[in-house]
Amino acid sequence: MTYEKLSPPATGSQITFNQGEPVVPDDPIIPFIRGDGTGIDLWPASQRVFDAAVEKAYGGKRKISWFKVYAGDEACEKYGTYQYLPQDTLDAIKTYGVAIKGPLTTPIGGGIRSLNVALRQIFDLYACIRPCRYYAGTPSPHKTPEKLDVIIYRENTEDIYLGIEWRQGTEMCDRLIKLLNEDLIPGTPEHGKKQIPLDAGIGIKPISKTGSQRLVRRAIKHALRLPKPKQMVTLVHKGNIMKYTEGAFRDWGYELATTEFRAECVTERESWILSNKEKQPTISLEENARQIEPGYDALTTEKQEKICAEVKLVLDTIWETHGNGQWKDKIMVNDRIADSIFQQIQTRPDEYSILATMNLNGDYLSDAAAAVVGGLGMGPGANIGDICAIFEATHGTAPKHAGLDRVNPGSLILSGVMMLEYLGWQEAADLITQGIGAAISNREVTYDLARLMEPPVDPPLKCSEFAEAIIKHFG
Repeated sequence: MTYEKLSPPATGSQITFNQGEPVVPDDPIIPFIRGDGTGIDLWPASQRVFDAAVEKAYGGKRKISWFKVYAGDEACEKYGTYQYLPQDTLDAIKTYGVAIKGPLTTPIGGGIRSLNVALRQIFDLYACIRPCRYYAGTPSPHKTPEKLDVIIYRENTEDIYLGIEWRQGTEMCDRLIKLLNEDLIPGTPEHGKKQIPLDAGIGIKPISKTGSQRLVRRAIKHALRLPKPKQMVTLVHKGNIMKYTEGAFRDWGYELATTEFRAECVTERESWILSNKEKQPTISLEENARQIEPGYDALTTEKQEKICAEVKLVLDTIWETHGNGQWKDKIMVNDRIADSIFQQIQTRPDEYSILATMNLNGDYLSDAAAAVVGGLGMGPGANIGDICAIFEATHGTAPKHAGLDRVNPGSLILSGVMMLEYLGWQEAADLITQGIGAAISNREVTYDLARLMEPPVDPPLKCSEFAEAIIKHFG
């Protein structure tokens, strides 16, 4: 690969992919984007931690060859005005497959809307993965933050984030409203006499079967790697209102789980049916249906027959493989309404493990979960597809703090933990996790955490000092 203004490392090997999984050499070349604003402080501290963990874990047998590439304001300085995402950077990430980046500015006055969204769409990074777990000692507004330990799988390429919309008053918007009001809505009886206001803006919310199922597939594969008590995938949706988009996401998720992962999965509803028969071996189909469906006796005969048929199908098809308690060793797949899950991660957080969700719901939910365990400063993130993965800090650039060596590098460091786990370098990842936990427990923290602790820590550590504290606690 020839670059305009980049020089790859003289040593190191390329990561390749096989059926969506990385094939990692012992000396991978990994592009990194320093990031804007506080990236100038965050990246050196984080790289120091990564390199120290790899060295301690593998004694020189493994090593990352870092390849600096450019995006955001730093790219404009090197490549010219509005060159927020130069082709060099895209070519490097495509070639080497795995990258990590600090926070990036949102372009103003020209260029593209969002660098983060652009990268996800360019490389088809359909799974945004955000673990939210608590590190003892981290200040939190929640009484029991340690109960929350979830991984959010957020679909990354569809929903309203696809960015297909029309501004109110434009010719195209007016034409679309006219088409909807005069043709498509009247032609769909279930919409009745609904009409879109003539002075509305219009956005499109596409949710596809392909996009939904590949996200749920990756979430289920992740669940298979977790300890048995955490093997649960919850489909988060607002399907009670948006039946053909969010409701379809739920239905397609269940379809995937009960076909492609039939041997490994049981749905919550199936578990009720199986459990009822285990408790009462002679239970009738009708009584089983009555126990799984609230208000069964008030339903029409047709709906009652449908539920009875569902019970019969479950017992006929999976009793031998999932009955007699076998379902308890399977991955539990259930679903929850989006607004309900926002409440439940606070009131019943220990009942959830992996949350699979569409783009917008996942955006809100991941930030809400991060707040419970201490905020975005401790929130890592990854964007993963079948031929590329980019790991990232989840917070903004905070330019007023840039160059002061004071901000918390936790988000970027924990994103690096995710990257090491993705590479299969679990030993190095565990060292960093242990180091962060011990540093926080010992009140060795940067100002953002220090000021919230009781009593406050004074003086707090600098960004670079926090990195050294993590390394010091490597076990």
